[in-house]
Amino acid sequence: MDTFEKIRACLAEQLDIEPDEITMDSNILDDFGADSLDLVDLVMALEDEFEVEVPDDAIESFHTVGDVVRFVEDHT
Repeated sequence: MDTFEKIRACLAEQLDIEPDEITMDSNILDDFGADSLDLVDLVMALEDEFEVEVPDDAIESFHTVGDVVRFVEDHT
């Protein structure tokens, strides 16, 4: 399973949406109605799944799923 697929599965579970609805261009807040708590939960799950530390300033740059994928790929 590649990075995008793992992140997509995590998002689908956390936000109770179908994985097929999630693309690299999906905006996490606008397209899925996620709030800041959902984003924090996602970051905690990413830190566990990929054994990476996500600094607070990086979280602010997570707008699309692609942003998250690129961060994880750059830091693992």
